[in-house]
Amino acid sequence: MCHRVFPSVLIGKFAFGFTILFLAHLAAAQVDSSMPYAADPRDKRFGSVKEDWTTPALNSSSLQPVQPLVADISSHPEKYHTELIQLQWRFGDPIDLYVMKPSGVTNPPVILYLYSYPSETEIFRSEAWQKAATKDGFAAVGFMTALTGHRYHDRSVNDWFVSELQECLAVSAHDVQMVLNYLAQRGDLDMDRVGLAGEGSGASVGILASAVDPRIKALDVLDPWGDWPTWMAKSPFVPDDERANFVTPEYLKKVATLDPVDWLPKIQAKKFRLQDATFHDETPASIHAKLRNAVPAGAAIVTYNTMKEYTAAISNNQQMDWMYQQLRALPDPKAGTAVAAEHSHAKSGGAGPSNR
Repeated sequence: MCHRVFPSVLIGKFAFGFTILFLAHLAAAQVDSSMPYAADPRDKRFGSVKEDWTTPALNSSSLQPVQPLVADISSHPEKYHTELIQLQWRFGDPIDLYVMKPSGVTNPPVILYLYSYPSETEIFRSEAWQKAATKDGFAAVGFMTALTGHRYHDRSVNDWFVSELQECLAVSAHDVQMVLNYLAQRGDLDMDRVGLAGEGSGASVGILASAVDPRIKALDVLDPWGDWPTWMAKSPFVPDDERANFVTPEYLKKVATLDPVDWLPKIQAKKFRLQDATFHDETPASIHAKLRNAVPAGAAIVTYNTMKEYTAAISNNQQMDWMYQQLRALPDPKAGTAVAAEHSHAKSGGAGPSNR
């Protein structure tokens, strides 16, 4: 798997992705041509922003959202509609948010997708992914976590997700909550039925966000990273020539307050599922066990011991059946009843349209 070289490749490949798409829709978006881009020193909009990286909660931070920039990307008649929105609430960190809504569905439930580092916004541009994510009447929302994809720019070549783990976890958990704020303001989504599906580092962020934000009603995570002292010492994901930097007392003290193992019992989602692919060695075996033991009472645990088991579970897009079932079953505040399931309940599988 590619690690450190991945961010530098993204600079050329994705830094201009939003700009190219956005310029094609300038007239519709009515953008001020003097608007600064990325980490432009002329950008004075975020001078009062303060962000606390010691907690996933927002109450000790003061992020300042600016007007979203919206570009309509494509419409697939009788299937779904896709939007690309640029959101920003801190200096030098515009976020490309992909919103996909099924056609003919008023105020659909919404599911946020957080993929693991390293990943790319390409996944959300895939028509196959978009079709799979919206075909059952659910809206799909996706964005990259901090220092991932288009969000890696204007940084030292030595900075990456693991070296800046405290920042990346806290910032990304804050972003989930800020994205939910934006989605609520839109008025075209059912914010009483919000799910989050995450894998790897994205699963870790999902756990942190769910522990501090009750708006996430259903949480489905696959192979979250966690137990930082053990993970840094033993995970093969960590480059051997850098490992010593990540097992120092100073480094571990910074990330200690953001350990998903400690936040798991505090999850506020009404429904929670941990999917544990024990054959996947990115997370050491002892951490797999520790994560399972930290799952709150009443949660579901699905274990895959082999790649064959995992592949069978996610075939035919079964991976989202559990999430769909949980969100449909939530009481409707307007009607006081649960939404009837529209499809038979297939065997549960992975955390989202597959990126593996």
